[in-house]
Amino acid sequence: MSLRIFLCFVSCMSLASIACGQEFKSGIEWPEPKVVTPGDKPTDPPADATILIGNDGMSAWVGGDKWKFEDGVATAAKGGIHTKEKFGDVQLHVEWAAPAEVKSSGQGRGNSGVFLMGKYEIQVLDSYNNETYFDGQAGAVYKQSPPMVNAMKKPGEWNTYDIIFNRPQRNEKGDVVVPATITVIHNGVVLHHAYPIRGSTNWHKPPAYDNHGDKESIALQFHGNPVKFRNMWVREFKQIQPTFVPEDTEMVRYRADWATETITAAPPEESVSEEAKPTEEMKPETKTEAKPEAKPEAKEEQKSEEKPAAKPEEKKEAAADAPKEEAKADQPK
Repeated sequence: MSLRIFLCFVSCMSLASIACGQEFKSGIEWPEPKVVTPGDKPTDPPADATILIGNDGMSAWVGGDKWKFEDGVATAAKGGIHTKEKFGDVQLHVEWAAPAEVKSSGQGRGNSGVFLMGKYEIQVLDSYNNETYFDGQAGAVYKQSPPMVNAMKKPGEWNTYDIIFNRPQRNEKGDVVVPATITVIHNGVVLHHAYPIRGSTNWHKPPAYDNHGDKESIALQFHGNPVKFRNMWVREFKQIQPTFVPEDTEMVRYRADWATETITAAPPEESVSEEAKPTEEMKPETKTEAKPEAKPEAKEEQKSEEKPAAKPEEKKEAAADAPKEEAKADQPK
């Protein structure tokens, strides 16, 4: 077979497969996603990011003047700080380094924290060969969940956190109906994936959701250690919303509440594929003949046959009539 004939055959088969198939179209109409220019490197801020710690000082922070800032690096000192701008659902990138000189152990070694909405802490700690409670080591959702792994670099080396955070959702009464969730990647390694946060992360009491707005500040903790931060940026995101959803679309099986991005599965329809349906020849023999149906009349007859016990007077009359009945039975017909 020549190459030309082979190519013609392949083309014909491809056209035939396209003609026989049918493209699924949901009928949902979507807006065009906006264009965001990424940074030159994955750690560089995209075009729509807000720079929190860069080369221009600490102007994005309340209390930022208390920290030491030099050559794009902020060093924790004299108290915690929080952003002037408030955020909701965010993608956050931050680079940090524990002190190169190890002076303590446990929670006293390179301790700080990144607080989403000022309430939900991802622990910053020098966890390189440093024993402490697991839900308090680097990358932990503080006092709620340890990281899946320990991806810590040596003291003095730069670590990266990439965090995806979804705020809690509340109903009209202010009650939390969907918990906050968080994904944390430490030095390229996943520590948490869509972890449901139980509430505010506290050292002295159990987690519980406090009242707060849909947008709040991001905070950095000062815990007595000169932890360094650099290249910190954040970008808010919002789940894309359809402009039209037809009622009869096949996507109705996984209908979405587009206001809250909560997916609810519709009850599956009971259907049998054409291949699974038995033909007339394949149908098994019916077993209804082997199992006679219980008739209501039979029950009534059975009930009528069951007579109540005879009273003493009725027993005497029955005994007196018995010889008469026997005599009638002996008479010839």
